[in-house]
Amino acid sequence: MKRRVFVKGSLAASTLAVAAGAGLLSPTRVLAAAWPENAFGQRPEADALNAFFGTSEVTESDQVALKAPLQAENGAVVPIKVMTTLPNVESIAVVVEKNPAPFTTGLEVMGGGAGAMYSARIKMGQTSPVKCYVKSGGKVYMTAQEIKVTVGGCGG
Repeated sequence: MKRRVFVKGSLAASTLAVAAGAGLLSPTRVLAAAWPENAFGQRPEADALNAFFGTSEVTESDQVALKAPLQAENGAVVPIKVMTTLPNVESIAVVVEKNPAPFTTGLEVMGGGAGAMYSARIKMGQTSPVKCYVKSGGKVYMTAQEIKVTVGGCGG
């Protein structure tokens, strides 16, 4: 029985090696977007928004919701969830105002549909307002919540 398993495994591995060598396993379409290095490098929040969204004009909206703990025990791992009912969502971003680099995470949405949901774990250096931005129909909408941090996650 062990010999049979060994032969099957060897055959499968050699088939994959031949396919990879022939170029049959190379991706035909890359879906990952370019990393927005400019947004992550900007210190003032408005500059980071300009780099990511192309504008810093923001409107508060009740159609953007942030689900996050009021108090995070460990700032190194703070779970957040951004939800929106806005139509044709283009991108979502999260900014932590008092972090050394405020722009924390961003997401480009493909094929804009009705609403969106984005979940992530972010790092927070200290108690700070967390702002979530959603670009929909060429406009940027925002909601915010202050999260208290007991143990810092950005080197503190």
